Amino acid sequence: MHKPAPRLFKRHPANPLLHAALWPYPVNSVFNAAAAQVGDETVLLTRVEDMRGISHLNVARSPDGVGGWRIDPTPTLMADPDKHPEEIWGIEDPRVVFLEEMNRWAVCYVAYSRGGPLVSLALTDDFRTFDRVGPITPPEDKDAALFPRKIGDRWVLVHRPITSFQGPEQHIWISHSPDLKHWGDHKILLHSRSGSWWDAYKIGLGPPPLETAEGWLMMYHGVRVTASGALYRAGLALLDIDDPTKVLRRTDEWVFAPREPYERYGDVGDVVFPCGWIYDEDQDRIRLYYGAADTCLALATAKMSDVLDYILACPKP
Repeated sequence: MHKPAPRLFKRHPANPLLHAALWPYPVNSVFNAAAAQVGDETVLLTRVEDMRGISHLNVARSPDGVGGWRIDPTPTLMADPDKHPEEIWGIEDPRVVFLEEMNRWAVCYVAYSRGGPLVSLALTDDFRTFDRVGPITPPEDKDAALFPRKIGDRWVLVHRPITSFQGPEQHIWISHSPDLKHWGDHKILLHSRSGSWWDAYKIGLGPPPLETAEGWLMMYHGVRVTASGALYRAGLALLDIDDPTKVLRRTDEWVFAPREPYERYGDVGDVVFPCGWIYDEDQDRIRLYYGAADTCLALATAKMSDVLDYILACPKP
């Protein structure tokens, strides 16, 4: 008999944490944030959509990751189409990792070019100033993050190219680079499923892969198109620690899905879209920051031990 997944991720009662009404300047929506623990502060690099429909990135800082947010009074990172024409229609959906080898934070984000969305990379020391590396994939490509360290002698990127070759199905890919600029050895890492599965239409990376004792923990969003539109939900996969092209486990069921009004109603309804998480090892706790209905930002938490127990009990692909 089928055993349903446990409710691993629990919503914080303060949700939604961040929304347009809290912003220090007029905006349409605040959602899809990268997350980082910088000293004693939680830093969220949020996607902010302005009244034109074009997005930029802005930083919100909190002493506990829940309240007391200090929001940069002006945009932290704006699109710069004069110097970077690939950013003509804005920058979106960042993911952040700390690269110990470089002692810097790496930000993968979507640059919306005339040729379609692509993945760009920037580096920062302080989330105040950013050095753009520039595009690292051609269009159309999205949902990208680096692993926080080299595997062997190469950097590794997870991303989601967009193609109509096999119909609407879109899969998660993995690529490698010696220098963070030139990428190759491209492979499909995880296929979207077919038929009536919750992740049958397209899948894409959520937060950056998280290193654990059991392997690289990966959360991904899955999309199913229904008669009333698309449903965005989240599942998990576990990758081999030494060779992340090998998928060890994958959840059959989603582990997080739209349920609350702020997730079901907004600019794009029925969406939970995680882009950042922080692991508090001393507390055995994951803090998952996610965009809700493309309108606001929210928080859910889980015990890492529970998550690993669950993913290890899931089927091998």
